[in-house]
Amino acid sequence: MRHVPSRPPTLRRRQVLAGLVLLTAVAATACGAPPPPPDLDDLTTALDRARADSRLAGQAAAAVRGRAAATLTDIAGLRTAHAEALSDEIVRLTGQAAPSTGVTVTTSASPAAGAPEPPPPNADDVVGALRASADSASHSAAALSGYRAGLLASIAAACTAAYTVALASPGGAQ
Repeated sequence: MRHVPSRPPTLRRRQVLAGLVLLTAVAATACGAPPPPPDLDDLTTALDRARADSRLAGQAAAAVRGRAAATLTDIAGLRTAHAEALSDEIVRLTGQAAPSTGVTVTTSASPAAGAPEPPPPNADDVVGALRASADSASHSAAALSGYRAGLLASIAAACTAAYTVALASPGGAQ
């Protein structure tokens, strides 16, 4: 029996393109989402601290009068500016909106029966929060490089100046 060669199969352009589209779709679903950038944790931690410090300084400013209130209001504004800068950097880094908040705070509408209402935060509370934020930002800045390191280092310097100069000076919020 003699073997008769058959004509080789021919591929049309449409078949090749359809195959490539299918292959691309399969590859895209198999890869999934890329892992988050390693700097993201440091930035979101600093963002959460900036927002919390701003709220704390605002609450402390509402509880006092005069120059102390103005100083605490300025610090609240400074920490809000830090939060905005960090949020912008997170958006630039990930291409997505920055997280709204990493910490959920629950408060009851009324204090427990017979329990006194907690006092409003004071300048010492703000100093402690700024000191913790400065330490955290300086440690993170040392581990990073480039713009993000500079951003966190400048935030650490601003927090340090706020608690050592603005809040510790004779006209400050002491």
